[in-house]
Amino acid sequence: MLGATGAVGQAFLRLLVRHPWFDVVEVAASERSAGRPYGDVARWLEGDLPDRIAALPVLSCDVSAVRAPLVFSALDAAAAGAIEPAFARAGRLVLSNAKNFRMEPDVPLVIPEVNASHLGALGTQRSRRAWSGAIVTNANCAATGAAVALAPLHAAFGIEQVFVTTLQAVSGAGYPGVPSLDILGNVVPYIADEEEKIERELPKLLGAWTGSAFEPAPFAVSAQTNRVPVEHGHLTCLSVKLGTRATPDAAIEVLRAWEGDPASRGLPSAPERPLVVTGADTRPQPRRDANAGHGMTVTVGRVRRDPILDLRLVALAHNVIRGAAGGSILNAELLAACGEL
Repeated sequence: MLGATGAVGQAFLRLLVRHPWFDVVEVAASERSAGRPYGDVARWLEGDLPDRIAALPVLSCDVSAVRAPLVFSALDAAAAGAIEPAFARAGRLVLSNAKNFRMEPDVPLVIPEVNASHLGALGTQRSRRAWSGAIVTNANCAATGAAVALAPLHAAFGIEQVFVTTLQAVSGAGYPGVPSLDILGNVVPYIADEEEKIERELPKLLGAWTGSAFEPAPFAVSAQTNRVPVEHGHLTCLSVKLGTRATPDAAIEVLRAWEGDPASRGLPSAPERPLVVTGADTRPQPRRDANAGHGMTVTVGRVRRDPILDLRLVALAHNVIRGAAGGSILNAELLAACGEL
């Protein structure tokens, strides 16, 4: 676990400590923490720190120090750009939560229920980069919820345009995150790089791997992002222009029937339903719905006609679980099920 002491690294550890397939054997962080027990350097944020994890010595984020073949990375983008490729060159399989490689032409950007077939790029990645390992990325936390909500609509009707407005929880900024006097009783209408990530990532997520390149889905995305005083759960408001017009009832039928790619079903972290539709006018809500499916289910509501485009809907995803640590673990499970581990 690279970047093990940060908020997302801790979320990984909470989810992995009793995982049926994976065992945490090493934790790594910055040089200032290296050599000390994890329990002495991590400011543990939620629940009780497991004794076994607390006793692990913190290693440096260096291939000579870390021996595990499967590497989860919660590194900040400033560090991930150099460290993650070093592990891939050394033959490790890297599950990255950072933005650095998401849009690379040979790096899969994966949500298993949406685009499991994108793992087909791994052979090309290894060949082009002359390394025996690989990097697989998970999507931006806000793009994840939007992609799960849009995937069934794109498959059934085609999408031509998407307008996205997000209300994003403070935990998306890490720890300590946004200063309290900046966010309490307030909304901040700017999150650095977030709009660009959503606009770039959604077409790749809903596009196709052709065997030699990723072909992005041919729709335009316009995104506006806002930080709101909510602990967990990114709410995404979507207005969608469809290739084939559909009524709200037809869209709801498609959304409710969607189960995601068969390759994702039955994986340990996969929820029973990757997407649920609520008929309540006031839902989804972060307080009530963010933990659906142990934080891995995306909840969609308020599906209705849009007076300018075709449809409006609201999607909610737990940004730390589905949008970060849990999503990356699910990617690793998919890799294992596909024989990559």
